[in-house]
Amino acid sequence: MVKILGAIFIIIATTWAGFEAARHLNERPRQLRQLKSALQSLEAEIMYGHTPLHEAARRLAAQLPKPLSMFFESFARRLTHSETTVKEAWEHSLKEIWKITALKQGEFEIMKQFGETLGRHDRTSQQKQIILTLAHLEREEADAYDKQAKYEKMVKSLGFLSGLLLIILLM
Repeated sequence: MVKILGAIFIIIATTWAGFEAARHLNERPRQLRQLKSALQSLEAEIMYGHTPLHEAARRLAAQLPKPLSMFFESFARRLTHSETTVKEAWEHSLKEIWKITALKQGEFEIMKQFGETLGRHDRTSQQKQIILTLAHLEREEADAYDKQAKYEKMVKSLGFLSGLLLIILLM
């Protein structure tokens, strides 16, 4: 009886781990879409609304789901409440929330480079930087979809099958 109960717990735990890994694969393309949408909104705020950067970031934070809303919240807070440059505020905010996103190092570098140009140019140059960043994120999103399609089902199955293997080895 104890062996069966232990086997059930092992299967549940490893299957859950597989589904959790698959959720992470599923989350990355979704967050990339949200990030692209946020940058497009930022472009609209800068180009047509003539909105100050901290206010635009605050508005984006209100529109986006977590964890990206936390990034823009942090960015707006750093711009208004501390003596810092836009680049430093952007980078610190990125580092602060990056661990809780499903995004990879490639996206981090793209966003970090974008932050280095943010607020340094006139609106047209800023718009070009946003378009360039969106193109890079588009490429990363395509990569994320490929990985999701290739590995999501496999990771779920691997979780379950590794549980079965563990049970067989322990019996």
